[in-house]
Amino acid sequence: MSIFEEQHSRKNTRSVKWDMLKPVFQTDDVLPMWVADMDFRAPEQVNEALIERSKHGIYGYTIVDDAVKDSVVKWIHRRHYWHIDPNWLSFSPGVVTSLHMAVQALTEPNDKILIQTPVYTPFYNVIESHDRQIVKNPLRYEDNYYQIDFDDFEAKLKQGVKAFILCSPHNPVGRVWKREELEKMTKLCLDYNVTIISDEIHCDLTFPNERHIPIASLSKEINDQTVTCMAPSKTFNLAGLQASYIITPNQERRKKIEAQLSKQGVHGLNIMGNTALEAAYLYGDSWLDELREVLLSHKQYVEEMLKTHIPEITVTHSEGTYLLWIDCSALNMDPKELREFMIHKAKVGLNTGKDYGKEGSTFMRMNIACPRATLEEGVRRIIQAIQNR
Repeated sequence: MSIFEEQHSRKNTRSVKWDMLKPVFQTDDVLPMWVADMDFRAPEQVNEALIERSKHGIYGYTIVDDAVKDSVVKWIHRRHYWHIDPNWLSFSPGVVTSLHMAVQALTEPNDKILIQTPVYTPFYNVIESHDRQIVKNPLRYEDNYYQIDFDDFEAKLKQGVKAFILCSPHNPVGRVWKREELEKMTKLCLDYNVTIISDEIHCDLTFPNERHIPIASLSKEINDQTVTCMAPSKTFNLAGLQASYIITPNQERRKKIEAQLSKQGVHGLNIMGNTALEAAYLYGDSWLDELREVLLSHKQYVEEMLKTHIPEITVTHSEGTYLLWIDCSALNMDPKELREFMIHKAKVGLNTGKDYGKEGSTFMRMNIACPRATLEEGVRRIIQAIQNR
């Protein structure tokens, strides 16, 4: 049996996904397919490294040394063909923390910051909580596929946008941006002197035969104007260990970000996050390659089952991530009705599309990073509920 077919109980492990059902859905009687972590064990080399480190039994202050940085540098080169300098690296507990730091360090109150909606919900808070202004460049949804509206993108930049938070690959719509799309965005950001803050936490989770291109790798000019936020957390299911990093080639910007990290009391990584990050990047390639095949198979299964049994509900075409963006507009429900239907009729806990912006009002987000048996049960529940409504 594949390690990705094994079922592990996560109940009573202080899991947000499994132990927060009552507060989030007002019932325990739902199958959780929502918050973006996986129901898979991390690579055994990561688990072994953590166990070995714990045997030492002393958990004092720790450093992110050259060996850890080297594992990051080699991973990014090996998986994404981008040569980075280890001196470009700064470390933080998570990508959302990194986004907060970058926004505070590189923009000023009342500055305009552009996002492409519907988009990962913390983007809104990252901007508004620091008294910056949200500017939206809504993605175009046509023929079950999302694309960038470049005319609108440029028109919004002309309004005096200071920074652009890119989601690449995009959460929740699952787009893996093509080179030509990235190049168009970079040209416009250079033309209007817009700093790019790129959330690339899903970069490793493209489907087989799809390639993630770090936007900063496209040219020397854009490399200098971009801050890239990455982590092994989504890739290897390590979110609870709180280990991520920021890649900032421009020294002046890097100093500002590191000063902001220090100001907020953020200093390096914890011992276990440090250990897991290094082990994952040293030994996780084959585990990840198998995972990507599994996720593609899971996506195809959901698409086929919905097409066969409830063709009015469609899975948006995507090229990566383990999050499916499901178009439920044919059900003719408002966001609240749709959410309640999935909870109380289908008994499946999904993310409500409206949480990602008004453009997602008729969508639901489904997490497919679970054993096949769990996935099949969730899909069966949804199909049955819709057929019986």
